[in-house]
Amino acid sequence: MKPLFTIHAGEYLVGSYIEKEFARRVNVWVPSTDMGIDLLLSNHDSTRTASIQVKFSKDFLSTTMSPIFRRKDSLLKSCGWWTIKREKLAESPAQFWIFVLLGFGTGQDFVIIRPQDLLQRLDRIFVKKPNTVQSYLWVTKQKKCWEVRGLKKDDQLRISKGDYEEDKRNLVDYLNNWKPILQELGNNGFRSF
Repeated sequence: MKPLFTIHAGEYLVGSYIEKEFARRVNVWVPSTDMGIDLLLSNHDSTRTASIQVKFSKDFLSTTMSPIFRRKDSLLKSCGWWTIKREKLAESPAQFWIFVLLGFGTGQDFVIIRPQDLLQRLDRIFVKKPNTVQSYLWVTKQKKCWEVRGLKKDDQLRISKGDYEEDKRNLVDYLNNWKPILQELGNNGFRSF
């Protein structure tokens, strides 16, 4: 076994969040080999598990995005960018993928989604089904989440103002929604979130 303990920032943020929010009810394990699973979760007595792939992005809102998106009246909280390989997503051994968005001074958000659900969503948005997708996830102060890759600037501005709607790009159901993971772990005795 190779020495491990080289977890990245996103894995640390997910693990520490779980340990804080679900203390004594969920155990967090770090696999000793990289097999496409970054963290393994188990219920308190380790009779049920959930496997997780973690994806982390720096916040592009505070670093490289146009100043128009950083104005005081903008509702944007954080904006991340990921490169997703279609084949890796389709063959993922993890039960859940968690995208970590860490806003500069605005805290962290998690997009928690099953890989097959993410693949279906991406296929609806990117109908040509490219082998590699550049995914831009934006979270707003209104607690909404959008896939914005390929949107025109007018639509991006509408997201920043809170008046954009398009079902296939709306990921709010996956934003900070830990319930599917808790259900996978048995959901016995968990308070609702």
